[in-house]
Amino acid sequence: MSRPLRISYPGALYHITARGNEKNLIYREKEDYCKFLKTLSDLPKRFSAVIYGYVLMSNHYHLLIETPKGNITKVMHYLNTAYTGYFNRKYHRVGHLFQGRYQGILIEKDRYLLSVSRYIHLNPVRTLIVKGPEEFNWSSYLQYIGKREKEKKRKREMA
Repeated sequence: MSRPLRISYPGALYHITARGNEKNLIYREKEDYCKFLKTLSDLPKRFSAVIYGYVLMSNHYHLLIETPKGNITKVMHYLNTAYTGYFNRKYHRVGHLFQGRYQGILIEKDRYLLSVSRYIHLNPVRTLIVKGPEEFNWSSYLQYIGKREKEKKRKREMA
C-alpha cells in the first residue's frame, strides 16, 4: 500500500496534528511539555520554520507552522523523532509514541490563518479543560496576548 505524497513547497502553511498511539498520553508531567516546547523552539533556527501557534494537549498536539524552505517532512521528522527518543528513554519504553504519521492540512495564509489559530487556541476550552484559553499553560495563546513575556520579566525581577 502506498502513502499519499505530502504537499510541500516554499512558504507553505500547515495545520499539523499528531496524536498519541492508541490515544495514549504523550506528555505525563510538566517536564515532558517543557521538553517538547524546547524541541519545538529548535525548529526556526534548524529548519527556518515559522511557528505561528501551538497547543499541547495531553494526548495530542496542534501546530500552525510555515516552511519557507518547503521542508515540512524534515521538520516533522525531527520534531517527532527527537521527542519520541526523549520520551522513550525517560519512561523506559520502546516503539511508536505517535499514532501513525502526523496529519498536515495545507492552509491558505491570507484566508485561514486567523481562524486556524483560533481553532488551535480554543482546543482546551472546547474539551472543557479550562473556561478560557488564557487559563491553559501549554499553548501559544499567552504569548499572543502578551502575558507570557510579562510573567517571565516579573519572575526575573523578583529573583
